Amino acid sequence: MAETSSGIVELVRVIVEPLVDDVDAVEVTSTFTNDGCELVEIRVAADDAGKVIGRQGRVIKSIRVLARAAACGNGNAVEVELVEG
Repeated sequence: MAETSSGIVELVRVIVEPLVDDVDAVEVTSTFTNDGCELVEIRVAADDAGKVIGRQGRVIKSIRVLARAAACGNGNAVEVELVEG
């Protein structure tokens, strides 16, 4: 499972980094919940949060769809969250 985890984390990182101005502030981490779902958390600079969310949340929704599709091929569940603060 660790191989899948790093793959999803890298996928999300590759999508998020071109969207933001402060690439050094991008952190993408992964943990597993009790039910086996992988939780991917994205942390960016406060000024870049809106760019990751997008208009009406379209960008973050698209990131979630891509991450779920990538994990679904291996039979895993993934949730992607943007952590502010």
